[in-house]
Amino acid sequence: MHRIALLTVLLSLPALCERAYAKADALQELATRFTLQGKVLDPTRAPIEGARVTAVSDAQIRAASTTTDTRGSFALALEPGRYMVKIAADGFSERSQAVVASASGTESLDFVLEIAGIRDTVTVSAPAGYGVPTISAATKTATLLRDVPQSVTIITQELIRDQLMMGLGDVMRYVPGVSVHQGENNRDQVIVRGNSSSADFFVDGVRDDAQYYRDLYNLDRVEALKGPNAMIFGRGGAGGVVNRVTKQAASSPIRTALVQSGMFGHRRLTADLNEPLSGTVAFRVNGMVENSESFRRSVNLERYGIAPTITVEPSRQTKITVRYEHLSDSRVADRGITSFQGKPAGVPDDTFYGDPSTSHVEATVHLASASVERRLGRLSLRNHTSYGDYDRFYQNFVPGAASVDRAHVTLTAYNNATKRRNLFNQTDLTYALSTRGIRHTLLAGAEFGRQLTDNFRNTGYFNNSVTSLAVPFTSPTISTPVTFRQSATDADNHVKALVAAVYVQDQVELSRYVQVVGGLRLERFDLTYHNNRNDDTLNRVDHLASPRLGVIVKPLSLLSLYGSYSTSHLPSSGDQFSSLTTITQQVEPETIANHEVGAKWDPWSDLSFQAAVYRLDRANTRSTDPNDPTRIVQTGRQRTNGFEAGVTGHVTSAWQIAGGYSYQDAFVASATAVAKVGARGAQVPHHTLSVWNNYQITRRVGAGLGVLRRADMFATVDNTVTLPGYTRADAAAYVSLNKQLRLQANVENLFDKRYYVNADSNTNISPGFPRTLRLGLTATF
Repeated sequence: MHRIALLTVLLSLPALCERAYAKADALQELATRFTLQGKVLDPTRAPIEGARVTAVSDAQIRAASTTTDTRGSFALALEPGRYMVKIAADGFSERSQAVVASASGTESLDFVLEIAGIRDTVTVSAPAGYGVPTISAATKTATLLRDVPQSVTIITQELIRDQLMMGLGDVMRYVPGVSVHQGENNRDQVIVRGNSSSADFFVDGVRDDAQYYRDLYNLDRVEALKGPNAMIFGRGGAGGVVNRVTKQAASSPIRTALVQSGMFGHRRLTADLNEPLSGTVAFRVNGMVENSESFRRSVNLERYGIAPTITVEPSRQTKITVRYEHLSDSRVADRGITSFQGKPAGVPDDTFYGDPSTSHVEATVHLASASVERRLGRLSLRNHTSYGDYDRFYQNFVPGAASVDRAHVTLTAYNNATKRRNLFNQTDLTYALSTRGIRHTLLAGAEFGRQLTDNFRNTGYFNNSVTSLAVPFTSPTISTPVTFRQSATDADNHVKALVAAVYVQDQVELSRYVQVVGGLRLERFDLTYHNNRNDDTLNRVDHLASPRLGVIVKPLSLLSLYGSYSTSHLPSSGDQFSSLTTITQQVEPETIANHEVGAKWDPWSDLSFQAAVYRLDRANTRSTDPNDPTRIVQTGRQRTNGFEAGVTGHVTSAWQIAGGYSYQDAFVASATAVAKVGARGAQVPHHTLSVWNNYQITRRVGAGLGVLRRADMFATVDNTVTLPGYTRADAAAYVSLNKQLRLQANVENLFDKRYYVNADSNTNISPGFPRTLRLGLTATF
């Protein structure tokens, strides 16, 4: 690992030298050419840092550009001629002015930018690369990523395309501090800073917590925000949240399609079409269809999705967006392989447990939303309403423990149906002002939500008589008849959750060196649980207060040092609030607190480094009273100490990089109901490393190389089964056949390393893909 880090530094040295020489040359030019200098200011005459200043000659044969410093100052060296100078900054209207450059001399100009209309600021798209300069999800305001006081990793659509990623599991490989849980191989589930969740997922900042597999076909980017985020997102989010940012209709035409094919029967088609219908209306539709098999025997999937979006901008101050998505996902339910003597069983990686013909997962998702955004001077109003309808069913066979003589494995079976309807409304007011040289960005908002969930579970009876079956260790695939019906403890319930929250936040720029972000969310979570089996109804109401405080120190305009504290809460019904009992009805919410210090540095505009050290404590977890085994006490505690670092962007104009390293020590600090003191967290490796490099060899030919490294980890918190560590290499090649066609070949697991990627229990372990080739052809028309 040290060699890899050293190699990365050595490879970066030529680029750093090149940049240094370029800056020296630029200083010399400033002394001998005509210089245009000045400041870029907001309406209060406060400097705007990071504004882009571009000068293009009339004949468009010469151009120069720069960005403003912390004082809003800039300087451009220009050859003689007439130029059009454009000034642009996030959150402000663009301004242009003609300038005539003489043979030498200096001209000073100040540019005052007006607060932008909605049309200019609401849609923040990723640039053509792996880096994103600003983010809105972390603060609900457009904020430079380096000025957000927490660790954030963003995966752009360019990185998604270069690696032919399809799901969130692919994305999370390149997010430090995050690992992917098996989720019974029927849903997305992530482990962030030692905390597992199947519910901390959001779309455009709105909760999307049903259990299913999310596709990437209609996304602009994926944002992983580490640490508790309850001040912005609400309950849950113990280790962090994952926010998907969808593609929006825009004023420029887009017509692209991507066809994929590859080993193990991989077949997939995606399309992205955007059409401006008039000067104020634009329409965009994204679509996907996939029919693929797997290296796992008898495992396959079929899915399709369509996502139309329409945007109406009746004025520069108003924007209306209506969005809909329909997703259908059908696949074979596959719980992986069992273990033997503390490690994955020594069986072929394609071994299937149970009957694949009756193992299946079905998910149908409808998501609809409408948002209205209005700007009135410095005041911005945004109202967003989202509705989600989820219908999910899975039926599966579960591998159990192997016999001591390695002759048999126990199988059980069950099915589960969940229907959920989510309705959320968010209203945000933001106001920017400056008083006595101190700049404020104020946020006040409210969120209301209603979630209705129906759960129904059946147990599988083999030959309609027994609930477990011993099958041969070496050939556990069966065709034994199974009848599914309710047992005495199977779920049959209806759950209603009502959410009402208000929040306030202030982003304060005390000086060009110091910024403060502080906020508080007050939330009421009202859960009603009705058991259809006995007609019992239970209710619990929690009042949750979630503060956040961050301090940013900027010794340089492109360097931020920060410290932050944030908290979150998890109600006793869990992240899926699927049940409530007479015991859990009395239990207080778990509390999660995160202390973090870090640094973010942008050595140049398209390369970013970040690093963070943190301690995350999860308290109030349930434990058995040592003096009374029938009583539950809330004395359990879990802790994660960690360090993570990431790099994203262009090292040179031809070399892009995305990756990171994380160290995590997650352990039980005080005994819980399921683990003793000192037990290591489930599926939290001490070390992970991921690095992806993309190098443009010529104008038409490029290549990619990636390395993934993960240390050993335990399958569960009982620490009895170990998933061995591994190192995996991926590679890619890209060829632009012409302006319309781009061909790529991606090889996953280049050296055909055998490894185990994750688990759901000690006996449900997922092998990783063997060497796999996939081809992609992108057409632009």
